[in-house]
Amino acid sequence: MFAYFGNLKVAVRLAAVFALIVGLLAVVSITAFVKINNINRSIDQIVNDRYLKVRWAFDLRDGINEQIKYLRGMAIDINNAAGNEKRFGQMEVAVKETKEALDKIAARQVTEGGKKKIKAVDDARQVFDTSRTELMALIRAGKGDAANEYVLRKITDAQNNYLALARAFADSQSSQLSAEGAKAVEDGAMAIKVTLACSAVAVLASIILGYLMARSIVKPLTEAVRVAENVASGDLTTRIEPHSKDETGQLMQALRKMNDNLVNIVSGVRRGTDSIATASGEIASGNLDLSARTEQQAGSLEETASAMEEMTSTVRQNADNARQANQMAASASQIALQGGEIVGRVVSTMEEINQSSRKIVDIIGVIDGIAFQTNILALNAAVEAARAGEQGRGFAVVATEVRSLAQRSAAAAKEIKALIDDSVAKVEGGSHLVAEAGTTMEQVVNSVRNVTDIVAEISAASAEQSSGIEEINRAVTQMDEGTQQNAALVEQAAAAANAMQEQAADLAKAISIFKLADTEMTKSSAPVMAQAPLQPQPQPIRKPATTMPKARTVTAPARPAVSAPAAPALKGPARIDDDAWETF
Repeated sequence: MFAYFGNLKVAVRLAAVFALIVGLLAVVSITAFVKINNINRSIDQIVNDRYLKVRWAFDLRDGINEQIKYLRGMAIDINNAAGNEKRFGQMEVAVKETKEALDKIAARQVTEGGKKKIKAVDDARQVFDTSRTELMALIRAGKGDAANEYVLRKITDAQNNYLALARAFADSQSSQLSAEGAKAVEDGAMAIKVTLACSAVAVLASIILGYLMARSIVKPLTEAVRVAENVASGDLTTRIEPHSKDETGQLMQALRKMNDNLVNIVSGVRRGTDSIATASGEIASGNLDLSARTEQQAGSLEETASAMEEMTSTVRQNADNARQANQMAASASQIALQGGEIVGRVVSTMEEINQSSRKIVDIIGVIDGIAFQTNILALNAAVEAARAGEQGRGFAVVATEVRSLAQRSAAAAKEIKALIDDSVAKVEGGSHLVAEAGTTMEQVVNSVRNVTDIVAEISAASAEQSSGIEEINRAVTQMDEGTQQNAALVEQAAAAANAMQEQAADLAKAISIFKLADTEMTKSSAPVMAQAPLQPQPQPIRKPATTMPKARTVTAPARPAVSAPAAPALKGPARIDDDAWETF
């Protein structure tokens, strides 16, 4: 059971102990509460019920005795009218008080037995009251002998029964009062006994459980302190065996894991320091070789930058020539457009001249027709004049002249028509030639426009090519600068490798304070020969011949990562001595 208790959590054990103590205290408290409540109930029963009933029962008994005393006095002193009148008043008071006491007792009864007793007393009272009334009537009538006879023979049994029942009820109420008091005393004694017993058990259980609890916590903590002190002093050979599953056992388990992890870490560090020393020497040698190759690459990039600068100048000149050709082509295109517009206007003018010539031909034709008609009319007039003889001679001369004029007009009209026809033919030929010239000019304009577009594209391409070449030139310059910086960083890395080799030796010396078991010492005892640190030889760094403007960032394709052999990781920044940087 103690082993099971020891495997419980500390919180559970504390809770169990406190629960037990609280349970015992609860028993004490509940017992005391119950008993004190019983005492309070008994006292309340005594004060508010039993005592009142006893007092009223004694009042009832005393009232009956008073009535009997007054009746006997009136019967004996029957001739004393004044004294009996006083006794009559006293009798009424006694009867009233007796009835009130009996009513109070009856109102307080709750049990069937008590109610039956009170009913018997009340029945006896009624019988006695009847006899008392009859006796008082005889006394009032002055019948002394009859009254004495009534007292001796009739009322004695009624008063004795009434008084006996009243006394029995008073005695029963007194007994109940005594029993209730004894019960209260018994409850008080029981409460004291239970309180003392439970308190003693609670104190004893607290002492025992407190000792066991302290022992189950302090002993593992003492062992944990001893283990922590051994680890702090560098002794990792301590064997830690947890004996419980509570928080202290978990603490011992964690200390054992910590000790085992420290053993593994120290062993790994011891094995890794020699490997670090060897690897750092190889890294320094490789960094020096890489530095030399980086310098060569920087020289090549410098030459490439110079060649790219010359190419940039050539491409820029080509771009300027293409820009000028584009401007000239645009000017020629504008002139060709203007020539096309002029030829179009010439074609329109020739067409208008052709239309006017055709109208003139039509007018000449009309004139020729008029001359022909005039000639016919003149011929007819000459014929008519010849017929008229001498009278028509003058008219014939006029007709001859008119005919002559008509013939001359017809001849002139024919000549003009011939000239106009020839002119119209030539104008039509010129119109055709001008139309062909306009078509040719449109073709020339289209050709010039196409040439202009091509030259513009060439100019734009040349400008883009010039911009791209400049960006390439800036990128190459940046690569050159970055390569030279990489060369310097490689040399710094070589110096850092030498410093790391020295720090590995310091680390091996620092962890030598830890004491390991024989098996771990065997694992880490194989020495690894470390190469002598290599001193990096600085190489002259050449600067680029021409400083170019800063180019936009050029994102290079990501190179695949080269996996390196894993080495033990060392936490904390490495301290590099100032002597290792003097070569820079």
